[in-house]
Amino acid sequence: MSFSPSNAVRTSRDEPLSVDALAASIQIGRPGSFAALGNAFLTRLPATPVPDPYLVAISREAADSLGFDAGLAEGDEHAAFAAYFAGNPTRDWPPEAMPYAAVYSGHQFGVWAGQLGDGRALTLGEVEHGGARLEAQLKGAGRTPYSRMGDGRAVLRSSIREFLCSEAMHHLGIPTTRALAIIGSDLPVRRETIETSAIVSRVAPSFVRFGHFEHFYSNDRVDDLRALADHVIDRFYPHCRDANDPYLALLDQAVRTTATLMADWQGVGFCHGVVNTDNMSILGLTIDYGPFGFMDGFNAHHICNRSDTQGRYSYARQPHVGYWNLFCLAQALVPLFGANLPEEGRAERVVQDAQKMLERYKDHFAPALEAKMRAKLGLELTREGDDKLANGLFEIMHANRADFTLTFRNLAKLLKSDASQDAPVRDLFLDRAAFDAWAVQYRERLSHETRDDAARAEAMNRVNPKFVLRNHLAENAIRRASEKDFTEIARLLDVLRRPYDEQPENEAYAGLPPDWASDLEVSCSS
Repeated sequence: MSFSPSNAVRTSRDEPLSVDALAASIQIGRPGSFAALGNAFLTRLPATPVPDPYLVAISREAADSLGFDAGLAEGDEHAAFAAYFAGNPTRDWPPEAMPYAAVYSGHQFGVWAGQLGDGRALTLGEVEHGGARLEAQLKGAGRTPYSRMGDGRAVLRSSIREFLCSEAMHHLGIPTTRALAIIGSDLPVRRETIETSAIVSRVAPSFVRFGHFEHFYSNDRVDDLRALADHVIDRFYPHCRDANDPYLALLDQAVRTTATLMADWQGVGFCHGVVNTDNMSILGLTIDYGPFGFMDGFNAHHICNRSDTQGRYSYARQPHVGYWNLFCLAQALVPLFGANLPEEGRAERVVQDAQKMLERYKDHFAPALEAKMRAKLGLELTREGDDKLANGLFEIMHANRADFTLTFRNLAKLLKSDASQDAPVRDLFLDRAAFDAWAVQYRERLSHETRDDAARAEAMNRVNPKFVLRNHLAENAIRRASEKDFTEIARLLDVLRRPYDEQPENEAYAGLPPDWASDLEVSCSS
């Protein structure tokens, strides 16, 4: 495989790239790219090759976003694709194509952890396609200067989960990094047991995190901090330049996107599991899928990460943690605020302005979640008491551990004036009387709506998914993959591409979890 830029030339505007051309189109250090910031922000190094890499799974849509035909990776160019996206070039990485690992710091479980960085991720560079610029990154590509005590590898188990969930979140309409492919290898990796290695290739407009800003702030490197903020503003939020204080406007953007993201998570019953500041995207993307989980039976205090012994990242606390993480970001940006203010009283004014900006989080999060809940309940109009109606449902769901996804999906089948059709949702509650009492309030509220039952159900089914990546579905795919059967990954990915469709042929993927699923545990080990 060559790395000559000339290979990126296409004979037709619509002709997809070959593997060779895709590799050549991934460029390091384009003007305005993160890599162009220089060596203070990253370390260039090659990936550590793995023996005999092979394709485990690929996302057609993510491939399309790069201008690549996924069919090539599954056909004649399988070996070349697997080698490149395992980090195994056919010759030494030339200097102009050398990947990099970025340095950052962060708070982990509320405690300052100091310098962290890409301990097992390498960014290959950027691809320009369809008017967009996307960074391509390998996760599990070997040790870096930021690996600390780690081996720089990822295992097949966690790679399957990240691949499936990032694509599932995208199709749910939730901001996220994307997953292009999983490359496997029989290279043994020790975790609790011996597992096999895998590399996830993931793409995003940027992988910059809150922790990047914390790193330069904590080391009193204000010039680098400013360069990083300028990069994010100029590349993603150029309108911030028109504000009186561009860096305060950048914080405002982070507040808005984080509030929206947290509302999105809450709306589908998603728990991230490790909402550390180094896992918070400056663009408001879901990033770093580790011990995540979509809830089955609703528990407001659900903890999806068995390593989270204090419940810091429980479902109910996620929005508060997002707010707390924004405080850390604001603190890191303080040296940049108020450049045009007079020196006298500047420090006090800067703190006041930052606090006011942070308080807007509540102004964004609460309305976003309320609007989401109204849509999930099929309420087109806004009326006083809608929040109490939604909270009342959550209370009885919590008390009965009613399935989160099925409750909202089946609620669309409830009719305005006929309780005889309530069984699909009613039967999810052990306390039928409690549901019946709530349903009386719900029907009274629906009486003020103008849409008929059919139109309301159609609207509700557009926002209440039927299919999410339940833990047992991922586990089934993982168990099959451990025996080199990757068909369940592809089948599950196809289901998750259409989460709001009925898909009667895939009804089994929408059912309640089996009894054995209650024993599944997910931790930070991957």
